[in-house]
Amino acid sequence: MARIDLNSDLGESFGAWTMGNDEAMLSIVTSANVACGFHAGDPVVMASTLALAQQKGVAVGAHPGFLDLWGFGRRVIRGDSPSDIEAMVAYQIGALQALAVRAGLRVTHVKAHGALGNLSAEEEELALAIARAVRAVDRDLMLVAMAGSQQERAAEAMGLAYAREVFADRAYDDAGRLVSRKLPGAVLHDTEACAIRALRMVEDGAVTSQSGKRIPVGIDTICVHGDTPDAVAMARAVRATLEAAGVTVAPFHLK
Repeated sequence: MARIDLNSDLGESFGAWTMGNDEAMLSIVTSANVACGFHAGDPVVMASTLALAQQKGVAVGAHPGFLDLWGFGRRVIRGDSPSDIEAMVAYQIGALQALAVRAGLRVTHVKAHGALGNLSAEEEELALAIARAVRAVDRDLMLVAMAGSQQERAAEAMGLAYAREVFADRAYDDAGRLVSRKLPGAVLHDTEACAIRALRMVEDGAVTSQSGKRIPVGIDTICVHGDTPDAVAMARAVRATLEAAGVTVAPFHLK
């Protein structure tokens, strides 16, 4: 029987500004990637997200990004050296680990956010910088890697365990990368279509690009973003569709 994790990027509120419905999402997903204060989140939001995750029995991971609250971490920031990136990623992991200890939880994984995630999927040097930061902080942390990307290869090079990720609600190009959010059709909103698409990816072991190209990849976890208006309905539909087909939905770190 197939086994898959369902993850979402959560804890992305900041101060008086609220993003998404974390409580509802944490009743559906099996892993949460928690913003660490650079692209979103703050100590209070991080602590409350961890408390909810503990209550719901959801695995938690760090979701480090560029220092870009204004742009929600989706703007490409150049000029930082690989050493700088390592330090920034390690800092964010450590912040979440401290609050997780306070909450009686263990951080299980790390997933790069937004522009940092997209760039490190393409650029070997950046992917290795993130993997080195993860290994330096805790060799037992798993790296969530975009399936078939430089992130996956960097995890292997650094001797890290990793989970290969695909996206239920994002379009792919013919290279197997996410279509830029600046382009039409990059973010998918049809909940039932996305749920069927997610099941097909698991069954086929492949993603399909906008043009119809089939790209074989390993799949351990499926992401449904938590910051869209239809996030809760989509996550619920994806999980229900997977389970109805006999797929076990469970945290990847327990495999």
